[in-house]
Amino acid sequence: MQSEYTRLLGLIEGEIDSCLPSSPDAAWFKRFFGELPGTPGAEIVRSLNAPARELLGRGGKRWRPLLLMLSARAFGRMDGALSLSPIVEIAHNGTLIVDDIEDGSEKRRGGPSIHLVFGVDLAVNDANLLYFLPLVLIDELDAPAKVKLDLHARYAHHMRRLHLGQAMDITWHRDDDFLPTEEEYLAMCALKTGVLSRAAAELGALAAGAPTASVLALGAVFESLGVAFQILDDAKNLRSGLPGKARGDDIVEGKKSLPVILACRAEPRVRADLARCFAAARRRGIAASEVEEAIGLVERQGAVEASMSRARLLLERCRLDLVSILPPGKGRDELAGIFSLLDG
Repeated sequence: MQSEYTRLLGLIEGEIDSCLPSSPDAAWFKRFFGELPGTPGAEIVRSLNAPARELLGRGGKRWRPLLLMLSARAFGRMDGALSLSPIVEIAHNGTLIVDDIEDGSEKRRGGPSIHLVFGVDLAVNDANLLYFLPLVLIDELDAPAKVKLDLHARYAHHMRRLHLGQAMDITWHRDDDFLPTEEEYLAMCALKTGVLSRAAAELGALAAGAPTASVLALGAVFESLGVAFQILDDAKNLRSGLPGKARGDDIVEGKKSLPVILACRAEPRVRADLARCFAAARRRGIAASEVEEAIGLVERQGAVEASMSRARLLLERCRLDLVSILPPGKGRDELAGIFSLLDG
């Protein structure tokens, strides 16, 4: 199965390159922008896709487009709606560029944040374009008009939800004293992070003509998977760090993650000390001693390990729910295999 994933990921990479070529030609501009009042100059040709290609070139597992393809195959579309596969991945990279600007992050995937390389103006413009550019892939898809309409509606629905989740996250980390409830945090994760994996699963199933009930059930499973991996990322940020990101940068950004919430629940007196650490880390950055102090406060309450345990339980529930939605067979096995791919 791993060899089949590798084959599909190679095809996906080709589709992404087709959407975002490094040197777009006249045919590409016509494909995505229609008839233009003038020919874009060489400087536009060079700069338009450069921020997105820089970020995409730094890696990423590409599991969202793979999920879209496997969902389509599970419901009988054996080409996996390949031409549609980049839609969520491209939009996701747009959200990362914007997220780093909003959070004041300096690193992403092992390099400087995109706005530090290209400037805030070009980064914002390119990130916003990444939300809309791949909609052309729906229009070009070999599918009935009703299916295309449903795909457009579902994509727009999830992009609105994503921005609601981002608003929650931004509002919370601006206030060092504010602490959301666990339920509020999980809702934010579902909207901000889980929504993109849900979108990938649902768009793939829709492209295959799956029944509405099956589309929504599959989407719910992979929304929960996205939440589980967000919890794991939040915990790893405080323990070992994440690839391309500094250990403890969530403290600098004031993130009210599940480990922070559970630590404050276990020992309410920790809350004031964490607020002080957040404020100091925001002022002085990752080198501030309060970053390690905050991590120690959370670790001593057992909150990092408790968060990881909750995430693993949620992942196991997702596996069981997936089995209940799809009949036994190759399609279900391929979709279930994506859990192992992500764990790696």
